[in-house]
Amino acid sequence: MPRKKSGSRKYGKKASSEVRTEMRHFKQKKHGSLVKSRKQAIAIGLSKARQKGAKVPRKAA
Repeated sequence: MPRKKSGSRKYGKKASSEVRTEMRHFKQKKHGSLVKSRKQAIAIGLSKARQKGAKVPRKAA
């Protein structure tokens, strides 16, 4: 039986790199009190990626 193709990427590579840098800042405590949790770091990274025009799904309302 042939393997099912997994479709396209949900997030672009630029979005992944933005999230990666925000996570690094969170772990190194570089933003002071700006980032409190892991979820918040991911949200900030995705938001920055959206502003730069990276491939990121729309925000859920």
